[in-house]
Amino acid sequence: MKKVLFLFGTRPEAIKMAPLISSLSADNNFEVKVGVTAQHREMLDQVLSFFDIKVDYDLNIMKPNQTLHQLTSDLVSRITDEILLKGKVDFVFVQGDTTTVLASAIAAFYQKIKVVHIEAGLRSGDLLSPFPEEMNRVLTSKIAVYHFCPTENSKENLLKENITENVYVVGNTVIDALFEGLKKIKNSDEKVLLSKYSQIDFSKKIILVTCHRRENFGTPFEEICDALLEIAKSQEGLVEIVYPVHLNPNVKEIAHQKLIANNIKLISPLDYPELIWMMDKSNIILTDSGGIQEEAPSLGKPVLVMRTVTERTEGIDAKTAILVGSDKAKIVSETLKLIQNQDYYLSVATASNPYGDGTTSEKIKQILLKA
Repeated sequence: MKKVLFLFGTRPEAIKMAPLISSLSADNNFEVKVGVTAQHREMLDQVLSFFDIKVDYDLNIMKPNQTLHQLTSDLVSRITDEILLKGKVDFVFVQGDTTTVLASAIAAFYQKIKVVHIEAGLRSGDLLSPFPEEMNRVLTSKIAVYHFCPTENSKENLLKENITENVYVVGNTVIDALFEGLKKIKNSDEKVLLSKYSQIDFSKKIILVTCHRRENFGTPFEEICDALLEIAKSQEGLVEIVYPVHLNPNVKEIAHQKLIANNIKLISPLDYPELIWMMDKSNIILTDSGGIQEEAPSLGKPVLVMRTVTERTEGIDAKTAILVGSDKAKIVSETLKLIQNQDYYLSVATASNPYGDGTTSEKIKQILLKA
């Protein structure tokens, strides 16, 4: 029996780990343990509850005004002392590019435990964008023993870095999670959600916005807000902009100060099932999130990526996503083009999703059974 430990700390990691945890837990060839660092406490707990994930270790690591170096050192130390030294582990699974991922990989390496990296090989090519995620994933790739890549491009990135052993293209577990999540909410009463969000006029075209990344703090975020205001004013009566505002004060305070318009609805952060539902109700999605760039095409939703560079270039190449950065003019022009040009909208909405078909977890399991 293979003893595996999943370590993660944020909502996106939990979403992408959930279907794999479920798949391995149902197989008698694996003994599964789950550890969380809780970089995103409340949002993480929502996903754990939705996917019925049992947590064996909870570090609850976050402190007010914690710096990156403090967080990283605390994580390496506590993951080692409070989790890895508690019992035998054959594999440590990490997903993505958070500080939890890098710290978990370092801690496991020091204990000579094999690291399995899910969503391996993503690269923007700029170590400072996204910061610190790009460096986190580059260093994790140097430590990991198994690399499960979502696309051929991701595999090629690793090969260019002379990482050639145990590199597999399997798709992205986020699509597995999306399909599983949609099944879970399929029988839920939509009237409850429509009542909860009665302030939103769903008879209009819905533009869903998510924006929270560190590189957009400050002037870039203010420019994004200016773009949203221009879209809202020029399309009043036709469009509703729905923005679940992230709790980070760098985002929340500016959003509530600037985004004042009748057809801009600032709402609280959505839990995962509500986010899926809201994405499904939307016509266009503006985001700086990585996961949504992958999920939205499965729902037939065009995505405008509000980042200067993206490591998910496959979506750009497949034309399911359009890179607009924080440039006000680009955000406005591309959004209006999608609203006003139906042929263009359909060409983006119906483009093939390059990120998988919902069978990634099973592929990973079958490979590890032979390990």
